[in-house]
Amino acid sequence: MTGFDEASLPASQEPHWHGHRERLKARFRESGADGMPDYELLELLLFRSIPRRDVKGLAKTLVARFGSFAEVLAAPVDRLTEVPGIGEAVAADLKLVQAAAQRLVRGEVFKKPILSSWSQVIDYCRTAMAFETREQFRILFLDKKNGLIADEVQQVGTVDHTPVYPREIIKRALELSATAVVLVHNHPSGDPTPSQADITMTRQIIDVAKPLGILVHDHIIVGRDGHASFRGLKLI
Repeated sequence: MTGFDEASLPASQEPHWHGHRERLKARFRESGADGMPDYELLELLLFRSIPRRDVKGLAKTLVARFGSFAEVLAAPVDRLTEVPGIGEAVAADLKLVQAAAQRLVRGEVFKKPILSSWSQVIDYCRTAMAFETREQFRILFLDKKNGLIADEVQQVGTVDHTPVYPREIIKRALELSATAVVLVHNHPSGDPTPSQADITMTRQIIDVAKPLGILVHDHIIVGRDGHASFRGLKLI
């Protein structure tokens, strides 16, 4: 018995979603992602992972559950696979796209001195951390020309707390011969407003770093709703 081949069907018998896929692909080729809602951009990804199914409803379900295109990509694999129609292979494809986006933005940050490409630094931090479900504390270590030596996640905590150890941060800066750092952490709640604990912790790090000649350029908090800069808020 021969297998079923959709490509061999006459046009009148093709699945109804074939025409929709071609129209969506044509729109993307002609105009790019601008003007496309999140679920349509997600459809374009799912076309490749799920070639023989109508995925429009699935894309809408994912966006409704997680909130946005970016949040779908950032969702943990175990939560993605809770959605009917998303298996391990499809979830892995989505995480691959997320990793590619992070690598692309990270590459741009490494090319230039941090302070001359600040908007790209913010973009990178948001891409890497804004949609994480647990708090992460990340440090960007800089050389004397403000070039990026290393980017390291120092701690991962709970949904609303990450333990931070100022002396460990400065110890690592000395190991890397860094002369400055940028502190970064995320608020899974979405609101990037600094808490009093965030302010106190930042000042403790500054107090430990200053006698050793290490400058804290900024502390950035990222969340789904934007970002906050301690320097911009005149908190340091």
